[in-house]
Amino acid sequence: MVSDIGLIAVLLAFASGIYAIIAAVYGARNKRDDWAMSARNAALVIAPLLTLSALMIIYSNLTGNFRLEYTSHVSSRSTPTILKITALWGGQNGSLLFWSWLMSIFVAGVMLRKWDKNRDLMPYVIAVAEITQTFFLALVVLFANPFAKLWQTPAGDIVGAVFGASSLFTPLSSLGFSGIAQTLFAPLGSLPFTPADGQGLAPLLRHPGMVAHPPFLYLGFVGFTIPYSFAMAALITGKTNDDWIRTTRRWTLMAWLFLGIGLLLGARWAYDVLGWGGYWGWDAVENAALMPWISGTAFLHSVMIQEKRGMLKTWNMFLIILTFAQVILGTFITRTGIISSVHSFARSSIGVPFLTFTGVMLVGSIGLLLARLDDLKSENKLDSLLSREAAFIAQNGLFLIINLAVAIGTYFPIFSELLTSNKITVGAPYYQSVVGPLLVPLVLLMGVAPLISWRVASPQALTKSALYIPGPITAVALVIIFVLGIHNPMALLGLGLVIYAGVIIAVEYVRGVRARHKTTGESWPIALWTLVGRNRRRYGGYLVHVGIVLMGVGIVGTHFYQQETQQALAVGQSLSIGNYKVTFRQLELVPSGQADKNIISARVDVSENGKFLTTMRPYQEQYTNGERMTPPALLGSMKEDLYVLLGGWEADGSLATFKVFINPLVNWLWLGGLMFIFGTLVAAWPSAAEERRAVSVERRALSANAAR
Repeated sequence: MVSDIGLIAVLLAFASGIYAIIAAVYGARNKRDDWAMSARNAALVIAPLLTLSALMIIYSNLTGNFRLEYTSHVSSRSTPTILKITALWGGQNGSLLFWSWLMSIFVAGVMLRKWDKNRDLMPYVIAVAEITQTFFLALVVLFANPFAKLWQTPAGDIVGAVFGASSLFTPLSSLGFSGIAQTLFAPLGSLPFTPADGQGLAPLLRHPGMVAHPPFLYLGFVGFTIPYSFAMAALITGKTNDDWIRTTRRWTLMAWLFLGIGLLLGARWAYDVLGWGGYWGWDAVENAALMPWISGTAFLHSVMIQEKRGMLKTWNMFLIILTFAQVILGTFITRTGIISSVHSFARSSIGVPFLTFTGVMLVGSIGLLLARLDDLKSENKLDSLLSREAAFIAQNGLFLIINLAVAIGTYFPIFSELLTSNKITVGAPYYQSVVGPLLVPLVLLMGVAPLISWRVASPQALTKSALYIPGPITAVALVIIFVLGIHNPMALLGLGLVIYAGVIIAVEYVRGVRARHKTTGESWPIALWTLVGRNRRRYGGYLVHVGIVLMGVGIVGTHFYQQETQQALAVGQSLSIGNYKVTFRQLELVPSGQADKNIISARVDVSENGKFLTTMRPYQEQYTNGERMTPPALLGSMKEDLYVLLGGWEADGSLATFKVFINPLVNWLWLGGLMFIFGTLVAAWPSAAEERRAVSVERRALSANAAR
């Protein structure tokens, strides 16, 4: 069968990963480049093998091969084609294969780059990366194999196993390997079983947002494996200078960007699908993706100090270890279902292997770090508390405190269950009360830090640049905002901070463009283009900050000024909220095109200040398995969203219940997300000056290797 090809490819990839680890370590320890190259080739071959495996799962989903246990769970005859494809990551077993496949592509990308700059590091980079890769492949092969087939036991039970009936099942189970035994071997006497149809994806996973949200999160997760592998290679070899940071800067930026996009898509999915009027509920699984993004943000800021001043080497190693550990723990939360979430899968047997791997990885990484403390001593000391280094260190401290606060809230249910046998979940008020106040100094530092000089800053110059122009503009903006009706002190504080940070960024752009215009005579647009092109890392970073500012506007607006109401309306009746009036006109059944889904839609007319605006159609999806989905009808602008939900109705359609929200400024959040993406791409795009420096470094490395 086609599925057997996929299984064989996974097994070969698993074997290749094990071989790559052994060959890489042997080659490095014995100075055997031929073994190191053999390890490289073994790592490269994993990508096409897993590509083949992933394609076989997709093919099975498309063709309705319900003999495969995985396909029977995530696909069905009525499932749309696009969802049959994305079902590759719609269940636990397929998502682990997908994770491994993406990881193999990242590793292949590293392996295909030139080795000469990091010849001594690369064998250990292969070994560390392939340890992670092989661990996930071991989960796929032994615990969550998507190629397991369905079998019917003599007792009539339906089980999933890779291989047919085997007498090995009983002794393996008796030895405590029941999970592996049930994955690999069907009970003795069982017969092949093929259901007439599959179950199809869970309703929550059928939204278009699920097409992109998980892949971007996974790309972020696996992407952070690359800088972690280089960091560990640097510790193993003792080459703890800045080379590994420069080599992995863009890999880290891309991982951070992908994870950020995944978080944004998750927020939009929650806004469009879950029907509660918001976009971030501090869900455990989304928190699990947020934490490595936070520590990754701290790392990206902190490495600038190491590159510029040769400081914080130990701290940077710790941050990348922490980020990678949180990636693995985040995957653990999602895949094991140990914490309740709308995103997580059901409980499974992979929890123990996950925790074991995380523990071994942490012990090994911290042990390497402690062994190299002497090599990681800073080349310079902090010259002044009024310096850019000090501002970045303060930012790092705030990032880590926020990270810790989120971690406590996220993992608290696990520890409460262990200690008290009761699972106590921490709600949104905890995060808002703890994290919210920490964002105030963080945003302030984001605005002020670019104005502070390296080493020692002049208080007079800083006061002038920080207050003379940004201060009055921010004050005027706040007066206008107050006149427009925003009087909440905390909302004014939040908007004041993000406006102040935005004004400083704008002033920095104007100063740079004006200086270039005066020096070269270039027009202002050309001067701006050249300025950004010559220092993309700096000005791309500013654009990322602009994105954060815009997102901050949206967060403040929705947090402090969201309005909501809920009413039951008879046909012809209206409810009022803000300046809007929503009038119920009709309830109707709409064809869905899917056998397991019905759509009940309401028609409502919306007017503002007595003027008709539009007709909206909130609806509810009902599934034959009893589940319901309540997506909103949206009427949006940069000012606010009108968000209308259909809650329930009478059987004759004469009465329906509606829940309506006004979400002020929410679309600034999505606009800020787009600016965040654009700014990161600008910062990551190589400039001509960087390429020249890279060529110079490579030539020096070649000369050094030739001399040896």
